[in-house]
Amino acid sequence: MSVPNHPADRKLRKPAAVVSVLGAVALLASACAGGADAGTQQSADATPVSGGNLNFAVSVDRGCIDPQQVGNNDAIAIARQTVASLTSQDPKTGEIVPWLAEKFETNTNATSFTFTLRSGATFADGTAIDAASVKTNFEAIKALGAKATLGSTYLSDVSAITVKDPQTVVVDFSKPNAQFLQATSTFTLGLLSPASATLSEADRCAGKFSGSGPFSVKSYTVDKEAVLERRAGYNWPAATNSNKGEAYLNTVTFKIIPEAGNRTGSLQSGQIDATAAISAADITLFNGNGFWNETRANPGVVYNLYANQSTPKLKETAVRQAISKAINREEITKTLLTEADQPAKGVLSHTTPYFKDYSELLKHDPDGAKKLLDDAGWKEGADGIREKNGEKLSFKVTYWQSPKEVLELVQQQLKVIGVDLQLKFTTIADVTAAQADKSYDFSYGNLTRSDPDVLRTVFASTTARGGSNLREKLPVDDVLGEQAAALDKDARQKLVDQAQEILIKDAHSIPLYELSTTISASEHVKGLTFEASSRLDFYDAWLSK
Repeated sequence: MSVPNHPADRKLRKPAAVVSVLGAVALLASACAGGADAGTQQSADATPVSGGNLNFAVSVDRGCIDPQQVGNNDAIAIARQTVASLTSQDPKTGEIVPWLAEKFETNTNATSFTFTLRSGATFADGTAIDAASVKTNFEAIKALGAKATLGSTYLSDVSAITVKDPQTVVVDFSKPNAQFLQATSTFTLGLLSPASATLSEADRCAGKFSGSGPFSVKSYTVDKEAVLERRAGYNWPAATNSNKGEAYLNTVTFKIIPEAGNRTGSLQSGQIDATAAISAADITLFNGNGFWNETRANPGVVYNLYANQSTPKLKETAVRQAISKAINREEITKTLLTEADQPAKGVLSHTTPYFKDYSELLKHDPDGAKKLLDDAGWKEGADGIREKNGEKLSFKVTYWQSPKEVLELVQQQLKVIGVDLQLKFTTIADVTAAQADKSYDFSYGNLTRSDPDVLRTVFASTTARGGSNLREKLPVDDVLGEQAAALDKDARQKLVDQAQEILIKDAHSIPLYELSTTISASEHVKGLTFEASSRLDFYDAWLSK
């Protein structure tokens, strides 16, 4: 699977041992929303000022800023500003509210969704945003297949897209789809001009597309920077924004600064205005003294080790269960991460709708882990590493996310039960290659989304990528599919719970910790906020004099 999100380069916290909304779907979203965690709020009582450039540092560049293809947080931060979505999600309540669609409704069994578009909105190339362009976009996303890791999942059961008139489009599904309305609020279903759909995947990645959002791509130099400029005439904001006209900032420059110390120094010296990638050790430097921090816990699937179950050793349930039991999640967060990062309490983070605490199933139990391996015939060798039939209980994880000390500590914890975990800290390109050819034992990452259907996106064997576990189809796949179709809140809760319990008990999911995102910024930066899915929103941002 892809490894879409990453924490800021969080160094050791302590020295480590190492509108018209009809139907049940919208009601579900608002009733079950996860809230934002408290943070240090920037002042919002001043009058916004138009103009200027905001320099924002990101840590990595995967060479693609196409909103319909990107998956990691840094690329999403850039791509999100270039597209508007049919709907938006209120970050405080989880309610789905209008954006490009001024009205939306679903039938009683959530198989048909009708969107009525607002008038006057255009793409950056001047063409109108109409019902036909929505159809073109969704068909193009489906055609991208695994390249559109997220969007292709959201649209997987679409049976028809019908243009009723220039402002009305109907999306039909072959079966009930409780997650779709929330999906229309995400960046990955944001709209590009019809002409952009004809571009090559490479040209789209290079930023040559025309979007529908408040900013357009002015320039993009891989591994250096991406510059966005505001759209003249943009006046179709989401209902969740306070700004109602053009973006306040003339430009936003996203600078690629891989090294954590350089990002800290750049913010202190004024070379950048803000970043969401300050190390845990340095975050307190920006509590006051001309700066501010604001933190929000990311909803969605927490950081996991994903076992490649197409390999014989990791196909053994007892091996996966033992590895999960050997992990001390409290130790990871207490020694390596920020105070806002919490140990995993389940597959979903605590800010995700339909969250349930499964901490009891994730207790640190090294003795129980050893017994599982003993019973499975894995005996300790002369070097302390278990073996069976002449094969060592040894695995490799290839990863790029920081802080790399997290997996170094997991490595130590697994060694206690006789499991050897080899670590390869490398580039995103290397990780992507390993995932593409399925030549890995474990992958590592999380996925942010404010809807429990994120479980299906990550774990279902029926997805375009074959799921994070590369396993055969199992009964849990049926449960994952049923939760996406469940319209009744209580019924969906039971199915989400059932899916999580299976994923944890059979160790298809080996959760580690919950990710949070912290914006650190100069006091001159105002209005830079989070979306409901903890994505960054620069539309309301401005710079004080």
